[in-house]
Amino acid sequence: MKPILAITMGDPAGIGPEITVRALNRKETYEKCQPIVTGDAAIMEQAVKLLGLDLKVNAVQSVKDAKFEYGTIDVYDLQCVDLSTFEFGKVQPQCGNAAFQYIKKAIDLAMADEVDGTVTAPLNKEALNLAGHHYDGHTEIYATFTNTKKYAMMLADENIRVIHVSTHVPLRKACDLVKKARVIECVELIDDACRQFGIEKPHIGVAGLNPHSSENGMFGYEEAKEIIPAIEELKARGFDVEGPVPPDSIFAKAKCGQFDGCVAMYHDQGHIPLKVCAFNWNKETGKMESASGVNITLGLPIIRVSVDHGTAFDVAGKGIANDSAMTLSIDYATRMAIYRREKKN
Repeated sequence: MKPILAITMGDPAGIGPEITVRALNRKETYEKCQPIVTGDAAIMEQAVKLLGLDLKVNAVQSVKDAKFEYGTIDVYDLQCVDLSTFEFGKVQPQCGNAAFQYIKKAIDLAMADEVDGTVTAPLNKEALNLAGHHYDGHTEIYATFTNTKKYAMMLADENIRVIHVSTHVPLRKACDLVKKARVIECVELIDDACRQFGIEKPHIGVAGLNPHSSENGMFGYEEAKEIIPAIEELKARGFDVEGPVPPDSIFAKAKCGQFDGCVAMYHDQGHIPLKVCAFNWNKETGKMESASGVNITLGLPIIRVSVDHGTAFDVAGKGIANDSAMTLSIDYATRMAIYRREKKN
């Protein structure tokens, strides 16, 4: 049996519906998995019409009623959006609530083992909070409703796979969060993730925090006090880990395949190189043409893979959004689901 994946529609006013439809218009998607969208069937029908595709939308209230056939998009229809007041490209509380409900349903289905994994389209944090759902984003919602205490964000695009010691905190605080225990935890998480992608013995690179990884203490002490002790302990436990690698070179090495995974010390240290490689911008229009990176939440009891871009309200509803990241997200989630199933058996 091919894995069943719940794909959240994302904020209805963004490009989530479009990129979901485009990804499900690919025959190869159905050759590797069985997708069901958690969203609004009416919005999905709008997206199909907008793109001029010959697809049917099958609204269901149970996974067992899905057809899982190419040419038909199964939608777990939550009917959250009032079409009479809906607008593409606008921050709307009803859309923030809708995005939240789609995520919650996908989590519930995965926790109940009705689906094998989840894939998320982008949400808008302002709309989410206007709707009364006060979370920083997907990751915190998943952690809350799966009761997960230890988790981390991993970004991936081709050979670059990066996990972060800290994410959404001020840079001053991020330096204080570089601790031996957290570095060890991140290596454990990304090592396990790489194995789920089919890499039998991952080689993990750990970045330094300071320029030149502190140059033997000239530019800081975090490497000697926290990062190096973590690496030494990991090596003693059998992990294939290297570092601290200077932050200005670790990702160039990863891009050519020297590392299977990287540990970044803070949000921008990992995000900037990934997005330089994965995001393609048009010089003339000043707009992003495509994005291929994915965001994977590690440490959860269920699979969650997401596109690594936003709602793109400026192009939503115009039928020009690129589905590269959604297609890649579905591929990653499929591989992880197959690995977990085989490991369980």
